[in-house]
Amino acid sequence: MSSSTSDRRLSELWSCVTLDEASSLIDSTSSPFSLQNFVGGQYIAPPDSLTSSSQHITSFEPKTGRPIYTLPCTQPHAVEAAIKAAKAAFPSWSKTARAERSAILWKVSELLQQNREVFAIWESIDQGKTLERARVEVDRAISNFSYFSTFILHEQTAARMVDGVALTYEHRSPAGVFALISPWNMPLYLLTWKIAPCLAFGCTAVAKPSEVTSMTAFLLGDIFQKAGVPPGVINIIFGDGATTGAALVASPLINGVSFTGGTQTGIAIRRLTAHQIGKHLSLELGGKNPTLVFADSMVPSVRERTIRVAAMAAFENQGEICLCGSRIYVEKSVYNDFVRDFTAYVREKYVLKQTVGAVASLQHCDKIKRYLELAAEQKATFHLGGAPPTLNEDEAQGYWIEPTILTDVAKNSAIQIDEIFGPVVTITPFDNEQEAIQLANDSEYGLAAILLTTDGARMRRVGEQLEAGLVWVNCWLVRELGTPFGGMKNSGTGREGGEHSRDVFTVVRTLHLPAY
Repeated sequence: MSSSTSDRRLSELWSCVTLDEASSLIDSTSSPFSLQNFVGGQYIAPPDSLTSSSQHITSFEPKTGRPIYTLPCTQPHAVEAAIKAAKAAFPSWSKTARAERSAILWKVSELLQQNREVFAIWESIDQGKTLERARVEVDRAISNFSYFSTFILHEQTAARMVDGVALTYEHRSPAGVFALISPWNMPLYLLTWKIAPCLAFGCTAVAKPSEVTSMTAFLLGDIFQKAGVPPGVINIIFGDGATTGAALVASPLINGVSFTGGTQTGIAIRRLTAHQIGKHLSLELGGKNPTLVFADSMVPSVRERTIRVAAMAAFENQGEICLCGSRIYVEKSVYNDFVRDFTAYVREKYVLKQTVGAVASLQHCDKIKRYLELAAEQKATFHLGGAPPTLNEDEAQGYWIEPTILTDVAKNSAIQIDEIFGPVVTITPFDNEQEAIQLANDSEYGLAAILLTTDGARMRRVGEQLEAGLVWVNCWLVRELGTPFGGMKNSGTGREGGEHSRDVFTVVRTLHLPAY
């Protein structure tokens, strides 16, 4: 694609300020829009992607199933070229004054704010989420850049005196060139959660969004140009995990990897980099998160909040959030009341094509359907949903899964064990506090947990025993960007956020200065 054609198509994308306008643009094009890599500060097409259709990937709109755009499946030599661009930019960027880096990141946040609705529109179309949900995530992307732009201006370090011998102090420097790989469920938010601290702490990067949801990452390149990010500091390449992602993380020129995605992919990254001992790894992986509902949270004064939080944690973004509470455990004395009220609330508040979007891809839709078919085979009780899902004729053209509530699911069922990552929850009774903790912790995962109770002592007593990196009490998805984000067990390794992101993107040395 020529530069003039690329500029024209970018202009067309930016001009869409409503969902209808974006949909009309897709309908009016004779062929899907072609995304280009952003390398060295400009959009380029890898030469081999121009000659081989097998090295293109087509992305489809989840709500309709129609093709939206194609993207290159960037081949290893083109991946290496992007890495070399980042490596060439590192010496200058790593020595750029913090105030200058801060100003550039702040400009990125301002430009995102100015284009908030355009980003939300394309995020909604590309991922399947509702426009309202997309707006929330664009706001969080804006916060990622504004937060880290100021964080680096107020860092502290530690100094200690060894009496009469030496003064010691910690000195940090940027760790180098990073591979930043983000998933398809919250594309812009999770990609910027990596890019913002990486650049703030003086590192350069090659970012690879999911091949399923690449549109907002493509637009982000234009924002970086306009904000004055120097060429090569951030490069964005497109492609799949097996070809593009594997070449990226395995390169010896990459000093660190920040990855959010599935546990099996995290294991593959560990294997690919096992011999590269010095490579920084931050892996935020899967989750099969519990929600614990105690009887005191179902008293009339707080019942509505309990139902609302449990439903939000189950069905926001079609359940396609790694932090969703898909295993609900309810104290037996209020179990029947909870199932009744929860089902009624979800039926009213979480409605397909209104407050519930489509799931991200045909492959993922088929995966969820297989779990629903398994639930039917295992004689689980469907309080909402069905197997196969009941859809209207027009809905059948997209990837739609009705919110599904299951009871009578065996403890050892794959439905209770596997990360389904969709609008499917199970509800199971428990007798007492210790059983609740045991059930919650009976998982290979340990990313998040939701605890619903009014007992202050229980909040601490149970919360501190849950094997989860993030525990929410009577709320969900509340984030302060300085707190550590990450999981236990098979939910990953490392933490990001504030000083924890600094640990990922910097190296620390201790200097000892003699006192004489």
